[in-house]
Amino acid sequence: MKIACIGEVMIELSLQGGSQDARLGVAGDTFNTAVYLKRTVSSHDVAYLTVLGTDSFSEQIAERIASENLDVNHIPRTSGRVPGLYAINTDAHGERSFTYWRDQAAARLMFDESVGPSFDVLAEFDVLYYSAITLAILPVPARMRFLSHLERFRAMPGKQVAFDSNYRPRLWASQAEAQKYIADAWRQCDIALPSVDDEMELFNDASEEAALARLQQYGLHKGALKRGAKGPLDLGDPDNTPSFTQVSNVVDSTAAGDSFNGGYLAQLLAGASPMEAARAGHDCASQVVQHRGAIIDIQTS
Repeated sequence: MKIACIGEVMIELSLQGGSQDARLGVAGDTFNTAVYLKRTVSSHDVAYLTVLGTDSFSEQIAERIASENLDVNHIPRTSGRVPGLYAINTDAHGERSFTYWRDQAAARLMFDESVGPSFDVLAEFDVLYYSAITLAILPVPARMRFLSHLERFRAMPGKQVAFDSNYRPRLWASQAEAQKYIADAWRQCDIALPSVDDEMELFNDASEEAALARLQQYGLHKGALKRGAKGPLDLGDPDNTPSFTQVSNVVDSTAAGDSFNGGYLAQLLAGASPMEAARAGHDCASQVVQHRGAIIDIQTS
């Protein structure tokens, strides 16, 4: 199975409880998913698609992507742009807050005709995975071309698109703009990986049940509705969702949803049932939230 994860990788500064000492890392929502997907089922051929600069931090990111055994052959470089940067501060309960510096990030030039990658390379893959953050950082013309290409991609035999709405209000011009493009993305999706809190915030759903009903109206019947510690609902059979073990020692909830996506997609695309895939995703996320940072050491994953 050839899978392309598409988006932005950033430099991560992780702080704990107001400390002035920061740990430097490399992370980004679709990159986090790519890492845990590959770690869960190593036989999958996983590529990461983005744009990087030519600076030392971009080089560090490229090396980190390659160190996770991800294909880096579709990552063009451009001078004059650098990676985005974000800082995470976590409180005593593991809840996090973010500060971003990403306006000039090289990844915003993805699918630019003068930079790349070309839309043509997407045909090499069986599955494309991206998020609403991927959409939000693209200029509107590139965003529209990307969504149009996804429609053509899905028309090819055996091709699938997986999507996570991962709503970040500050990345969008308005809530209405985000609603429009994310609803369009859901309608062009084969494997849906929404989070209930994001969906309720973005679409003003009154309840979890309302969010689920709206998602199913888009025609989404394959995937999982993430509900944090409660565990996921199977979009194809939500009434038969088992109980999931809750984690008592949450250190850092960063990448909880991303790591769920990685474990879920890895097993689903390897032939597991939706519920087996959901269990794998929940187990992966449960492990990740007990450690600091988005990407935990491979010895503990």
